[in-house]
Amino acid sequence: MHHPEFMHSGAPGTGNDDTEMFELAPVSLWLEDYSGLRQIFDAWRASGVTDLRAHLLADLDRVRQCSGAIRIIKVNRKTLSLFEASDVGHLVENLGRIFRDDMLDAHIEELVTMWEGKTHFFSHTINFSLSGKRLDIQLHGSILPGYETSWERVLVSIEDVSEREHARRRIIAAEEYARGLFEHSPVSLWVEDFSSIKQLIDEVRERGIVDFRVFIDVHPEFISRCMAEIRVLDVNRHTLELFCAPDKPTLLRRLADVFRDGMEQHFKEQLIDLWNNRLFQQREVVNYDLEGKELTLHMQFSVLPGYENDWSLVQVALTDISARKKAEAYLEFLGKHDVLTKLYNRSFFVEELNRLERRGPRPVTIIMADLNGLKRVNDQLGHAAGDGLLRRAGEVLGKLVEKPNHVARIGGDEFAVLMPGVGQEEGEAVMEELEKLIELNNQFYSGLPLTLSLGVATSQADERLEAVVSRADMLMLKAKRTYYSSSQNDRRRGRTGGARS
Repeated sequence: MHHPEFMHSGAPGTGNDDTEMFELAPVSLWLEDYSGLRQIFDAWRASGVTDLRAHLLADLDRVRQCSGAIRIIKVNRKTLSLFEASDVGHLVENLGRIFRDDMLDAHIEELVTMWEGKTHFFSHTINFSLSGKRLDIQLHGSILPGYETSWERVLVSIEDVSEREHARRRIIAAEEYARGLFEHSPVSLWVEDFSSIKQLIDEVRERGIVDFRVFIDVHPEFISRCMAEIRVLDVNRHTLELFCAPDKPTLLRRLADVFRDGMEQHFKEQLIDLWNNRLFQQREVVNYDLEGKELTLHMQFSVLPGYENDWSLVQVALTDISARKKAEAYLEFLGKHDVLTKLYNRSFFVEELNRLERRGPRPVTIIMADLNGLKRVNDQLGHAAGDGLLRRAGEVLGKLVEKPNHVARIGGDEFAVLMPGVGQEEGEAVMEELEKLIELNNQFYSGLPLTLSLGVATSQADERLEAVVSRADMLMLKAKRTYYSSSQNDRRRGRTGGARS
């Protein structure tokens, strides 16, 4: 950034050829006299200045003083056209419009270079044409031979690199835009290198292996080997948040805590897809955050365009679907369970009864149960008390059986126990166990006693299960009538009435 004055004199000792070359040069050329600048530097040195940069930054008027000491001897035609000046006088009168704004730092560095005794200087800076057009320029300055002491002749060339710099800025802007999309994406993004995995797969193919699934079933260690060859190049911010990682190095150091347990099975299927040249894949996977929480994720894997031959650049996008999976599981639970007692519901009971009808195993023993006194409790003490009794019935019946046996609430106060492969004697034993559980429950809960009327029936050869349910239900109703009609009902409260067939 210099504001030199124009000096109408030619360069001594230059011939016509040199003058013509100067005029017709394809870059902007300035022949200048820096002797005034040399005198300023000498005076500052004499006054004790040693750090020119600090001296200039302490008072920017000193920079302008240096610029004003530079004299322009002549400029060439390219200079006039580049800066849109009609002639040299027009150019000199408007130097303040050409050298401004961002040039200050670059000009200080030029001055420091000369202060240090160097005869050449270079800078990349900004000028402006007289119409206000921004010019990105590369400036080269050189003290001409024979003038190293006086600095009376300095040749400055200015090359317009605006187009190149504009393209460079566009590339930088595009890179920053892409980086911004990557960093601020609302899904977890991983950039990985799978080139070593491709080499391993290619080696297997070269050995003549055709059925890759059979190969990795026989050689499961191949999966672990491939997993160890994944190179994670970068992850975005959401990845750190999702996996509770404080920073990238911590996450990359603890990848074994993220990809564990069932991940090998998912990765096995991923390798099989890659073997079959499926370079874009989607699947559900299970990972873990660094606090140990399980994450169900939707994974999108893609070998990026241009890297299909070596897989050296792969993008993996992970979307957390844990909440959705939990909601789906809860909806599935609601579809098959009674919310109050947590037992299976009537829909499941009917479905399971039909399945046992088709597939067995036989015999099937069925217990039908009815909670005694529920209506009276609801009427006298309220539905909250009645719900409490129902939950207690669910606790007892839930503890009674394990799979493949099932307990279902099939009505307001009705329950059913399905026991496939259980004969009559085992069914009797289950009834006795149920009575003991009810007795223990009544000892644990003070207040309202829990009583159930029960009926149990075991399927006979070629008997439909609907008929078994009917027999058990009739026996349960018989037990219920006995419970309500017995004159000793009060004394027997807390016990269970049951009937068997």
